[in-house]
Amino acid sequence: MDDHELQVGDEIPLTLSQAIQNSKIGVIIFSKNYASSTWCLNELVEILECKKRNKLSVIIPIFYEIDPSDVRQQKRSYGVAFAELEERFKHRVEKVLQWRVALTDASNITGLNSTKSRKEVDADF
Repeated sequence: MDDHELQVGDEIPLTLSQAIQNSKIGVIIFSKNYASSTWCLNELVEILECKKRNKLSVIIPIFYEIDPSDVRQQKRSYGVAFAELEERFKHRVEKVLQWRVALTDASNITGLNSTKSRKEVDADF
């Protein structure tokens, strides 16, 4: 939970990173335009790195009006976003690859899917 109030002069990336590192649970809400945000993608990488270092106990992905396979395979809106990211970051291809891997890894975690019926969601748990 990000309950830290930013003060004038706070560096947003550093503050967000500290909030993630001090968390026990990570909730990632994937939406249609998620992959268009480098902020979201960088936070996702940070969340997954914290999980690897056992700083986060649980990661819960929520797929809001998006199919998990679109996230996993970077299809549809995610494919469009990554075509733009590859152009913007053509001199930093390792960063784009890092984001792709993070999306694939996170979408392979069992989560909640808003496109499923309530019965299907209950069956997942």
